[in-house]
Amino acid sequence: MKTLSMFLPWLGSLAVVITSLQAADLDPYTKIEPPALTGRWDLTVKDGDLIYPSWLEISLSGYRTLVGRYVGQFGSARPIGSIHLDEAGAGFAFSLPPQWEKRTSDIMFEGRFQDGGLVGRTTNDNGEPVTWTGVRAPELSAEPADKVRWGRRQDLFNGKDLSNWGVRHQDLPNGWVVREGLLINEQPGNDLVSHEQFGDFKLRVQFRYPEGSNSGLYLRGRHEVQIEDNHGLTPDSHRIGGVYGFITPSANASRPANAWQEMEITLVGSLLSVVFNGVEIITNQPIPGITGGALDSREGEPGPLMVQGDHGPITFRKIEITPAK
Repeated sequence: MKTLSMFLPWLGSLAVVITSLQAADLDPYTKIEPPALTGRWDLTVKDGDLIYPSWLEISLSGYRTLVGRYVGQFGSARPIGSIHLDEAGAGFAFSLPPQWEKRTSDIMFEGRFQDGGLVGRTTNDNGEPVTWTGVRAPELSAEPADKVRWGRRQDLFNGKDLSNWGVRHQDLPNGWVVREGLLINEQPGNDLVSHEQFGDFKLRVQFRYPEGSNSGLYLRGRHEVQIEDNHGLTPDSHRIGGVYGFITPSANASRPANAWQEMEITLVGSLLSVVFNGVEIITNQPIPGITGGALDSREGEPGPLMVQGDHGPITFRKIEITPAK
């Protein structure tokens, strides 16, 4: 088995770690110092010719237990119940059950702290080894939104054509069309990406969707504000208005399917505020990291607005943005 043989050295070192901890007979109330690898990390995974972003958070829980959260190529942040360290405190490993991956085996993940960053390896859905590197996620300072000097408001959707936009995947059909002043995802299958990139901004969108549909707004191409037919359901980070897998809105202010809806989104640094159909549902909440399906993991840089189009149909009649000066 390719996957098992790849991780046999890790399994051996893990046994050594556990044995050494038991032999040390540590005082159960002695707290260890957090190792250098704790914190939030923006990862880049290289799988042959495919390169995609990922995200990892490692933190100390209690006296000596390392836990964390992980975001893969798709899906949301998932909890890591235990992260195992080697004796030097620089190497680590953990495993996770699959989420949206098309695999039946657990994800085995290992890495080490090196030159201020992280390097490591894991396996893809075919059980083949892939490598990854990580840089520490930036601390994005933010002024209160009312102190920001805002620039000129502009229409990202001009009501006429797709001149401000491109598609994410050049090898897939573009199902987005403009008809009677509306931007319509007529044949879902490709994401729409703005040509212009933004740092801090205010965004206002008006949209509607049919029953059961699913879309999303990727702020700077990295952080998804979920759009889905969830009218009447309990608020959840995976449902409409939430930052997928990270931030749960205070209320579900969505209207029924086929009704026009409006979101006003303000992103300054990592702080997010969302007003949905006139109800403030998120107020100055920090976004911890990228969400699955992001364009890249370069959190400290400006990025485009990406509209998810590979899940379900959606129609926009307004997409306007006000960037900070």
